[in-house]
Amino acid sequence: MHFEPFSNLAYPSEPVVFVDLETTGGTFGVDRITEIGIVEAGPQGVSQWTSLVNPQKPIPAFIQQLTGIDDTMVRDAPTFEELASALLERMNGRLFIAHNAHFDHGFLKGEFKRIGLRFAPDVLCTVQLSRAVYPGESRHGLDALVERHALVPSARHRALADADLLWQFWQHLHRAHAPDVLRGHLERVTRRFQLAAHIDEDTIEQIPAGCGVYMFYGDDDAPLYAGRSVKLRQRVRSHLVGPRRSAKDLRLAALVRRVEWKATGGEIGALLAETQWIAQARPVHNRAPKSRTGDVRGAPWPYAGPIAIEERDAASALRVWHVIDDWQYLGTADTLAQAGALVSNRTSRAFELSTYRVLSERLARGLAVTPLTAEMLAAV
Repeated sequence: MHFEPFSNLAYPSEPVVFVDLETTGGTFGVDRITEIGIVEAGPQGVSQWTSLVNPQKPIPAFIQQLTGIDDTMVRDAPTFEELASALLERMNGRLFIAHNAHFDHGFLKGEFKRIGLRFAPDVLCTVQLSRAVYPGESRHGLDALVERHALVPSARHRALADADLLWQFWQHLHRAHAPDVLRGHLERVTRRFQLAAHIDEDTIEQIPAGCGVYMFYGDDDAPLYAGRSVKLRQRVRSHLVGPRRSAKDLRLAALVRRVEWKATGGEIGALLAETQWIAQARPVHNRAPKSRTGDVRGAPWPYAGPIAIEERDAASALRVWHVIDDWQYLGTADTLAQAGALVSNRTSRAFELSTYRVLSERLARGLAVTPLTAEMLAAV
């Protein structure tokens, strides 16, 4: 390991790590890491670290020819499990920078997961960064960067040497471009995995892509904000990360500790669920609904009994039934039988102004409904 003194603005104010791996192949979950190289840059300067890794499986001949790493070289090297704790400590909390970062991040994430450790740094891909800064260029591989920007390789297809090339590219960018311009490019291509408190990219990926509602919670599980979207996952992510967030989103993201969501099968379901959540939980960052002319508490229910409204979400192929009775939204069911069960299991009858506002005009205009008959309810 060695350190270089602080010398220019390319040294970030917060430590970052430039990472490169050599592996036995390109398949996650099958191939294993054979070498790790890390260049860490921060306010104090630069340090380098590298290690061969025993992959505990043979290295294919073509990989040996490409990297120069053979089975004899890794036979006595530490396994990933033996390196894991110190490696995680070295990279934890640092921006993870790699070329084709999906590859390096994916392999490391898989190896850490294999031994029960979580690895979720924010990730910056230098391929995407090169494309953003130099959109007129057609080639953005590491060899192209070496040629175009006069980078100096000490070797190729060895982990530390390639990680050092990324550090050289970083320095070139900071010499060649105005800080504000470069900062904008960096923000646009950085993928945030730690978004807010305990919400990370893995959590976000579990959220349905189609229609739905979401609720943010803060300290002590206090409801902060409820919203809806036809692109639920994208909308939740936009609150928590991205260069175009509003001042309101920035303030909200700092408070969020947990997110809850529900797929609704369509926009009507999202409206019903959102307004009910707001009315019941009263999140502090939602505006209280204003009174409107025509709102009538206790307005007559225009049907003989409960109804179900069918919706289908094209994004997820989800088909659901929204159940309403006496202007009370009872929930969403996957089948008419489940819809009947929602009616049978209701515990109270309460006029909901929010449901009335969502549905009264739509029903008056002929929104298709399915009456839940006495026979259907008796069959539940």
